[in-house]
Amino acid sequence: MVSLLSDAPPTRVRIAMLDTGHLEIPIHGSRRVDSHTAVCTVIKDAGDDPDATHKAEIGARVSLNTEPPAETGIRIFGGQGVGRVTKPGLEIPPGEPAINPGPRRMIHRAVSEVLTEFSKTASVDVEIFVPEGLAIARRTLNARLGIVDGISILGTTGRVKPMSHAAYIATIQAGLSVARAAGLDRAVLTTGRRSEKHAQGLWPKLPDEAFIQMGDFFKSALETAAEQGFSSIILTVFFGKAVKMARGFPHTHAAKARLTLHKLADWALETTGDESLSESISEANTARHAFEFIHPRHPALIAEVGRRMTASAREFAGPTVHIQGVILDFEGAPIFDSDRGGSPA
Repeated sequence: MVSLLSDAPPTRVRIAMLDTGHLEIPIHGSRRVDSHTAVCTVIKDAGDDPDATHKAEIGARVSLNTEPPAETGIRIFGGQGVGRVTKPGLEIPPGEPAINPGPRRMIHRAVSEVLTEFSKTASVDVEIFVPEGLAIARRTLNARLGIVDGISILGTTGRVKPMSHAAYIATIQAGLSVARAAGLDRAVLTTGRRSEKHAQGLWPKLPDEAFIQMGDFFKSALETAAEQGFSSIILTVFFGKAVKMARGFPHTHAAKARLTLHKLADWALETTGDESLSESISEANTARHAFEFIHPRHPALIAEVGRRMTASAREFAGPTVHIQGVILDFEGAPIFDSDRGGSPA
């Protein structure tokens, strides 16, 4: 916009955020295509956020029609590398480019501000594009959500918060919403790609939309599932995460590992009466290490962890959601299933 309406293209732009304040963004590249069209790109800086789009080039192609009688209005399109929504349940309906309402509002505001600054009346077309978007999308869960041919342009405030919990929770919410829109009332919650892969092997008849990676967000995922009306959740996790969930941690970050092993040692003594086992678990380096002392010799201890994990999940989800808790060994084989009385088979 500024490139078209001023004598020289800017090197930085000042953008109003959706919450408060402004952000100055350096321009990576800018050029005029013709007298009424310009292209500008920036490089996304995701900071410490584990974001597949970190350092991605993101651009906008802006076209103005200022000839009288000019129609006013701002239209937003998705170009190369911007995904298209194909499934219901997201904030954007099927058929639209995957540019969320937040970024759309920011684009509208920025365009309107520039038109006002230069006292122009115009209709404006904005095409957002990401040159490497299709390749980046392969490293995301977009296809699972029904976003094809590129990445999604997300955002609730306009700025990245380092290691943003909100961003991951939003992904969980979107996945559950798509599953509900697909008519599912049962979902499988896992903590990552490995546990999900094994869960898909255990329930091969469930569609891909049923499988949701919740990461460390144990409580938030279950609360969201309950809010969205799921009647059944299958919680499928490796033993290490199961122990943290059994302790009732709402967020199962690795920082809690040492305290978790001490509590597992206490449960071992209560369940088996074996002081040597309890001491070995307490002195173990990791949950995987402790598991070597437990499986397959002490199924009662695994069942105790499973019962506690399932009870924690029920507390977070509430009484309307049936919880099936499944624990996997570190090779992916089930070693506990609450719906089978604790037996994995």
